Amino acid sequence: MESRLPVLRPSEVVRVLQRAGLVVRRQTGSHVMLFSTQLRRPVTVPLHRGDLPKGTLRAIIRQAGLTMEEFLALL
Repeated sequence: MESRLPVLRPSEVVRVLQRAGLVVRRQTGSHVMLFSTQLRRPVTVPLHRGDLPKGTLRAIIRQAGLTMEEFLALL
């Protein structure tokens, strides 16, 4: 069962990832890097104006090690 992704702003995505246990470690320009003890690499969220494209949001969710359902439950 595939859940439809909502249209989200980058700041909302960062908030959801923080609820999932990731921590903002640094911001370089318009990109925020979040880290977790379980992840081997950072999750990068572009803080551009407007909404995140769906493909970018899917990639961020995958990098964070979350399923679509887990991500949607944290909204």
